[in-house]
Amino acid sequence: MTEEGKQSFADEENLDAQNPLRHLMHTGDHCVDGSANTEDDIVPEQPKSVLNSSVQLEFRSSSSGEPVSMRLALDASPGCGGVHWPAGQVLSQYLVHLGPDSLRCKKVLELGSGTGLVGLVAAQLGAAHVWITDQAPLLELMHKNVLMNDLESDVSVAELDWGTPVADGIPKPDVLLAADCVYFEPAFPLLVQTLYGLTDAETEILFCYKKRRKADRRFFTMLKKKFSWTEVSDSPERESYSKDAISLLTLHRKDVGV
Repeated sequence: MTEEGKQSFADEENLDAQNPLRHLMHTGDHCVDGSANTEDDIVPEQPKSVLNSSVQLEFRSSSSGEPVSMRLALDASPGCGGVHWPAGQVLSQYLVHLGPDSLRCKKVLELGSGTGLVGLVAAQLGAAHVWITDQAPLLELMHKNVLMNDLESDVSVAELDWGTPVADGIPKPDVLLAADCVYFEPAFPLLVQTLYGLTDAETEILFCYKKRRKADRRFFTMLKKKFSWTEVSDSPERESYSKDAISLLTLHRKDVGV
């Protein structure tokens, strides 16, 4: 590598250290680091309206029962987690398809909650209690969405940084949910570590993700050391979301040690 190349690489590393999400966030026709958007961007361009806005979402069961309605505040300013992404909506719809019996009397934890959508839907469906978790900048937004949907007694908001010790107030759940958590390569081993640390052989794990980059394969290479998985086959929307490169998986923890 030339001296010029080495300096350019060092400059990129410095920028990444200052803002690890800089490659994920966009403003107008350019990324926040000034480069133009391309089809290889990790996440799509976000409209300027995704700042202090809100959306009403509704999820209907294909069988029977009342639809689950959710009002969400959106705010991309803390990071890309402040908007509702496709895999989160797919997982929310699947929970509604399964119905309240699948969550009754169960403790539920959502990783990388962002807006809190998936965990809030689980609470609406009657889970015993739900913990929605993410990094500190997103906690205020999650609290706001809990209040907007009158779920204060059913949902706890908690900070959880992947790869760090889990706070005492966060229990091992009966059901663990994760959607759109595969996007930032340096976090891949931390996500696997946290998934393993929060679960045991009895934990039900639903994992939904949208394939965006070839680098996503590295996450699953890491994941298969501690988990096996099967694709969910009973979702009525499977054919539709598969066309958008979205996969909904059930993970199975292996007993291989931490």
